[in-house]
Amino acid sequence: MIAELLQLQKRSGWLEEEALHALAARRGVPLHVIQGLASFYTHFRRQPPRAVEIEICRDLSCQLAGGQAACEALRSALKENPDVAIREVSCLGRCDQAPAASLGEVVIGTAQTSDVMDAVTNGAKPKAHTPGDWADADPYAQASDRYGALRCALEGEPSHLPEVLEAAGLRGMGGAAFPTGRKWSLVAAAPEGPRHVIANADESEPGAFKDREIIRDLPHLLIEGMALAGYAIGARTGTVFIRHEYADERRALEAALEEAREAGALGPAIFGSDFEFDIEVFVSPGGYILGEETALLEALEGKRGMPRLKPPFPVEVGLWGKPTLMHNVETFAHATGILYHGADWWHDLGRPGFSGHKFMSVSGDVERAGVHLVPFGSSLADLLERCGGIREGRELLAVAPGGASSRFLAADALATPIDFQTFADAGSMLGAGAVVFVSGSQNLLEVGLSVTRFFRNESCGKCVPCRVGTEKAVQLVEARGGVDEPTRQRLAELNSTLARTSICGLGQIALDPLLSLAERFPERMRGG
Repeated sequence: MIAELLQLQKRSGWLEEEALHALAARRGVPLHVIQGLASFYTHFRRQPPRAVEIEICRDLSCQLAGGQAACEALRSALKENPDVAIREVSCLGRCDQAPAASLGEVVIGTAQTSDVMDAVTNGAKPKAHTPGDWADADPYAQASDRYGALRCALEGEPSHLPEVLEAAGLRGMGGAAFPTGRKWSLVAAAPEGPRHVIANADESEPGAFKDREIIRDLPHLLIEGMALAGYAIGARTGTVFIRHEYADERRALEAALEEAREAGALGPAIFGSDFEFDIEVFVSPGGYILGEETALLEALEGKRGMPRLKPPFPVEVGLWGKPTLMHNVETFAHATGILYHGADWWHDLGRPGFSGHKFMSVSGDVERAGVHLVPFGSSLADLLERCGGIREGRELLAVAPGGASSRFLAADALATPIDFQTFADAGSMLGAGAVVFVSGSQNLLEVGLSVTRFFRNESCGKCVPCRVGTEKAVQLVEARGGVDEPTRQRLAELNSTLARTSICGLGQIALDPLLSLAERFPERMRGG
């Protein structure tokens, strides 16, 4: 259903009422079901668009880069042009190009007036892509060598693969950090019957864009990781759930899928074995909440993307009620490397006392935002140095080590080694590995409000605590003009309620970033 709605919108630019009536009749479903989908997902338009529609990101990394001022300048420059619409939107996944703007499916270099005006006049052109140096993550020196781990795995028992990942200690790189090998074993041990492999490529949190680079530069590692997982758990089908803003990356992935099929790494009788597996690409209709695994499953089943109550968990009852293995893109890519090289290779990658390496998205007040592959155990200071330090020689004030959902740390956290436990001990989390550096020149109150507004805007509305609590938090701070001590105490009480009663992680952490700033920098959060 969602795929058909996307096709309808692609043809006419919006979802006309007549088209929805025709779809309902053709599919034999009540009209209100289709209207419910069209009204829920942010990518669907119910009104005809302007001739030119410019979307400008309003969230954390772009806010730090002057996104609001850029938006106002554009509105002023284009106010006499009735054919152009300017819309503020949630994160576009281009935090390294902040403040980011898009024209149709094409992301413009930045939202600066000169760049946008050139795109409006001469047409939007994709920014030239320079592949990163990912040699340490890619076991294959040449394209002809690819899928060697899969060839080798097919000669052994499927149960061996989770054991290798367990020995390596690989954990999920999307935020939850669940042991990867254990998850594969849980799905493999489920009752016999169909099961599914899903790659969650819907990274929509401000500051997170590393999976975008993996899909663009290393799609074969994602594909092979999914095929290896399929062999391990007895699945024949896989799905990559990718956000619609990643159009260029989707095309790179689709080309890699065709190459894999031609090479015999996907399809029936893979490499002459009796193993059959293939992968389809599903384009997200929009919404940060779809990064939550059960909301993603609801979308794949053609429903409104609202999280399910857990348990049961997807490893037992997932897509269409069947056991489902779901990871983010980076986890599958690392699984491929480990299953090619072995667990000892993974342990040797880390700094002393640590194992493995991590793709880290870096944005905010740095000279060069981007994605870096660093050994676990590297410090935040090492990462900052790779990015050229804080821009314009300013001083670092705060850092969100795990993206917009993580608690902010002060500048003295730069010595903290990058790892799940070390960041937890420091009072934050590694999350998906999306580091946002904030300089002392920023208005911390606006930084905290930007994150809280994001979670308010992206709440699916299913549970009252999240739907109402996030709105109340924003209203409270805006009404007070800051966060004084009584306001901080009220926010802490509200946060405790959300953490205990929200269905999913969005509501459970929505106020944490704002509160962490109020706790660590009280004098800069009082406003006025």
